Amino acid sequence: MPFITSSYLPFFSFVSLFAFLRLSTCAINPDKVSFDQNYYNTWGFYHFSSINNGTEVRLSIDEYSGSGFMSNHTYGSGFFRMRMKIPNKDSLGIITTFYLTSQQNNQPAGNHDELDFEFLGGHGMPYTLQTNVFSNDNGGREERVALWFDPTADFHTYKILWNQHQIVFYVDKIPIRVFKNNTGIGVNYPSQAMSVVGSLWSDTTWAAHGQQINWTQAPFVAYFQGFNINGCLKDIDSTSQCNSTHYRWNGPRYMGLDQTEIVTYEKVRRKYLTYSYCSDRGSLHPECPRRTLE
Repeated sequence: MPFITSSYLPFFSFVSLFAFLRLSTCAINPDKVSFDQNYYNTWGFYHFSSINNGTEVRLSIDEYSGSGFMSNHTYGSGFFRMRMKIPNKDSLGIITTFYLTSQQNNQPAGNHDELDFEFLGGHGMPYTLQTNVFSNDNGGREERVALWFDPTADFHTYKILWNQHQIVFYVDKIPIRVFKNNTGIGVNYPSQAMSVVGSLWSDTTWAAHGQQINWTQAPFVAYFQGFNINGCLKDIDSTSQCNSTHYRWNGPRYMGLDQTEIVTYEKVRRKYLTYSYCSDRGSLHPECPRRTLE
């Protein structure tokens, strides 16, 4: 065995520590990570509470305020997940969200990147889940799915894959939407550093179809779990590093859906998709299939 001088010991100690931390990170139960480790409450402080030793957050909304939170860091790629249970009352006009955005607190509205899960409250089943994609613009790429389960009865997992190849929205591991990188045909693709956000807010226009919110049902309450973040820290790494295949979500496996995912994805689209922007605004978006005149 070769002799190791003391000058090399710090190097070996660093490597051992790095390997330990890497293994420890892989072994983390995402549902046991404390909220404070990766997030902070941004608004509606009196409508926010941390419960179950910080592994669960409760947001509430009444006619005066809702609440929200944001990640401590920004990211350039990754798998982003949240377990959520949405309000279970007559919640028309109440919106529960989990999304990524490049727009920071107090930043004026304008062109930015954003990937949205938005639960549109209603009078009961089926509940509508809306997704949207902003690509250095003001969005306008809404799609809506009528969920095949009751999202108010228990926690379900909602996940966003974002890499340089595609963006995939998952519900309980089932892909419900794919947005491919089509920069080759002139489609903008999200590339700005984004924060992870959760919120509970209200709207009486597009979300409530002009109807009034039934505030006698307040407070409306949503619950969030799963505060581990598997993403490339964009405020530390460069764009090229965040596209590196050293991150598993950038590898060949996630350049597209696998065959099992394709089958479930097509089934969801056939049975549960209730609206796509391509149906009435497709001419404005090159990524939408071209319709031929009959």
